[in-house]
Amino acid sequence: MAPTAAASPSGEAELTDPWVALEPGTDPVERVRVLRRAHETFTEAGTVTRPVRAVVADSWRRSALAGVGPDGTASVDLMDGDLGAYRAEHPLARVMPLFRELMGTFAADGEHLLAVCDAQGRLLWVEGHPAARRQAGRINFVPGARWAESAVGTNAPGTAVAVDRPVQVFAAEHFSRQVQPWTCAAAPVHDPRTGRMLGAVDITGRDGLAHPHSLGFVQAVARAAESQLALLTPARPAADALELTALGRDEAQLLAAGRKLRLSRRHSEIVVLLARHPEGLTGDELLCALYEDESVTPVTLRAELARLRRILAPGLLASRPYRLTVPVESDIGVVERALETGAVTTAVRTYAGPLLPGSRAPAVARLRRRLADGLRTALVARRDPDLLADWAHAPWGEDDLDVWRALAAIRPTAAVRARMNELESEQAAPRGWARQAVRR
Repeated sequence: MAPTAAASPSGEAELTDPWVALEPGTDPVERVRVLRRAHETFTEAGTVTRPVRAVVADSWRRSALAGVGPDGTASVDLMDGDLGAYRAEHPLARVMPLFRELMGTFAADGEHLLAVCDAQGRLLWVEGHPAARRQAGRINFVPGARWAESAVGTNAPGTAVAVDRPVQVFAAEHFSRQVQPWTCAAAPVHDPRTGRMLGAVDITGRDGLAHPHSLGFVQAVARAAESQLALLTPARPAADALELTALGRDEAQLLAAGRKLRLSRRHSEIVVLLARHPEGLTGDELLCALYEDESVTPVTLRAELARLRRILAPGLLASRPYRLTVPVESDIGVVERALETGAVTTAVRTYAGPLLPGSRAPAVARLRRRLADGLRTALVARRDPDLLADWAHAPWGEDDLDVWRALAAIRPTAAVRARMNELESEQAAPRGWARQAVRR
């Protein structure tokens, strides 16, 4: 569905989807004229004026802080043998045939370019229409060139890896004036097992690409590449690691020694906590972490650990201190790493729900709150309407007033505003009652 437009205080149409560059039906010539004036204002005075999108304004500021000049050119970091060796070893080399199959004809017929960059914004492949390749070569949009925001300013592949989000950049939204004749759309590609960003796939051409379809196209291609990588990536040897899935379920699943184990609620809590503490926990530490009731004795805990030891493969659970003897890869860890690196889309995509939602173990409850609060804070700060909507309409987000308010500020549909108002009414009453109780 194409995004809709809302009227701004100045009377101009604003996109309700901040990641799409141009509303269908908008005059591209007029928009270029307005954007060039805004770009000049920013480069001269450092202020952003309408109708520059927030994602572009933020990128311009990052570019300026990095010392990028508006007349700069990308530098070529890798050439010849070095480039060939680096590309051959890069994980995205495995899906280049897929990229060519899905995008090659579109790029060639439309006089566009297919480009793939690594997680640092370095171009690995640039293919497509010969004339477009020659023109792109004049601005060093070539394999081996560094197109990170910190090197050449706002551009789709560089900005996509900077914000870990599919993004479209139109004409004078580019920070470098030499790149402003071009329009591009790019989407990040992640390792399907770890969530680590591998790079981005990009389609670059002229103004005709400034349409929501081109952004949706590269996003679909990136998802297809991640699915292909999942099929091509061999399973990790059983002795190397345990794989723990504990988000959105009361009973965790553990992949151990080639077996899928569904753990009891208490065993789920124990494995989650031991995975968090590879150095191990003493019996007293584990007792305090697991039980609200201080009258529970160490004998109860030892019985649970003995049962868990029988379920797991021999040698996986050690004692003095209690610890797992092999590394644990968990969906919790993927979400935490994604948040630490600013990869909010990956974090939300991995988050299947609250951690062991039925658990009352004190340490698990603290981790559950910390993980959910970190995600909510990142979502509100990111201001991505699709991600906010995904959270708001999930069972764990349907009463989340902060998220509904953030969504209403960006996508103020009647349904969103109605739900926000309903939550404000519901949640205002207890607060008012509490204030009266305090005064009494």
